[in-house]
Parts: sequence; C-alpha cells; structure tokens
Amino acid sequence: MPNIGEKAPDFCLPNQDSEEVCLRDLQGSWVVLYFYPKDNTPGCTTEALDFTAHIDEFRDLRATVLGVSPDSVKRHQNFIAKKELKVTLLADEDHKVCELYGVWQLKKNYGREYMGVVRSTFIIDPDGIIRAKWEKVKVKGHVEEVLKTLKELVEGD
Repeated sequence: MPNIGEKAPDFCLPNQDSEEVCLRDLQGSWVVLYFYPKDNTPGCTTEALDFTAHIDEFRDLRATVLGVSPDSVKRHQNFIAKKELKVTLLADEDHKVCELYGVWQLKKNYGREYMGVVRSTFIIDPDGIIRAKWEKVKVKGHVEEVLKTLKELVEGD
C-alpha cells in the first residue's frame, strides 16, 4: 500500500460511461480516491450517498471524487441511476488497481476466507502525491472526515 508522501500509482480505468479515466490526466487538481467492495450493498451505498451529498463541497476545493470497485461498467451505471449518485465510479474488474493500492486483501467473513477490497480512501494532491489515507474505513462519519482533512490540506497548500 502506498504511503503518505509517496507518488500515487498511476492508472487508467473505465468509468460508468465507458470513458477512460487516468490519474495522470487529473494532475493539477486534488483527487479523493476511494475503494469499496461492491455496488448496491448497504455500506457501499451509504458511502456513495455521503460523497454525493458533499460533492459540491469537494468540487469547491478543486477535488475530483473517484470511487473504485471490481464491479463492471454496467453495474456502476445501474448503481448510479438507482441511487442518483453524483460521483464518478471506475470499474476495476481485474482488480489490478486495487492490488496497486494494496486494498485487494484476504478477508474473513462468517468463517469464510476470500480475496476482496478493503474499504480505503486516499487524498492525492495536484502533484500526484498521496497526502492522506484511511485503511479499513468505517463508513459512518468517514466522508465528513475526508472533507475536513482535504480542507486543511488545501488551505495549507
């Protein structure tokens, strides 16, 4: 998993509209990159709705919010339409970007072990440097904490 102060690993993934989004193309603005396990599940829905509720505040801080999961472009389209989301969702079906960021890990649930996404968030500055990160995120209050940290970083920049 990349650390604070390190260059964020570059990637290109399709968004919900099948348009390629590359991290390098977002240089010059802040990026909030959040990884989540699965569309239309309770925690992931709450997180996406929380980011959507605060999207204007993120945009006011020159930040792009990107959600990444192993779901397909089609699933992302359905999730966005069903929940009226305003965030950009990226499809990492082969979980290569999840692996690059160290969030594809062994998980345990009800005695079962499997590989999956550990909910994590990174703030990347306009120069492509990771300035903050959260691992094993608990959804409640998380987006507000990310927004608060981003404000502090932008104001101190």
